[in-house]
Amino acid sequence: MTAFRQFRAAPNLLTMLRLFVLPFLVITILAGHWRVAFALLWVAGVSDGLDGLLARVLEQRTKLGEYLDPIADKLLLSTMFLVLTHVGAIPRFVTVLVLSRDIGILLIATLLFATNTLRNFQPSKLGKLNTLVQILGVLTVMTCEVLPRSGLEELRTVLLWAIAALAPISAAEYAWIVIRRVSEPVEVATGR
Repeated sequence: MTAFRQFRAAPNLLTMLRLFVLPFLVITILAGHWRVAFALLWVAGVSDGLDGLLARVLEQRTKLGEYLDPIADKLLLSTMFLVLTHVGAIPRFVTVLVLSRDIGILLIATLLFATNTLRNFQPSKLGKLNTLVQILGVLTVMTCEVLPRSGLEELRTVLLWAIAALAPISAAEYAWIVIRRVSEPVEVATGR
């Protein structure tokens, strides 16, 4: 599939919609328009679910989508943590732990990729759990801002502490996996 056709694939258009919504999401949060921000967050979330479904159903899995989708997901979550911390909805230490983990993993993955040491960076189960808890945390924080007396304040606190604990634990697991994989003996192909 040509580069232009990859951009036109429905799943990739939805991923780009998610990237397009992001600045407006930030603007509405900073302006205190929580209901609009919450609606935009749901648009981004639904587009994330739909792009994977469409890629499978329409058989439009592309190399561009392979890279663009996780970048859009990570950019959305990281931006949400930053802006929600800026407005005082998420404690600074939680965001520092989340971003430190993500930056560390990104730097290691880039280094390994650039040196051709390791090219496959599949998320672990703990990494996926970490992402799920972050998504639930952001949604709960946003819900508490939209509906201040929703009764979710305790859940928000639990989720934020879980995020703070999972970020360094999943980073350590990722480092362990990389160390193990890099130190594995290389199998030499025989000519038989």
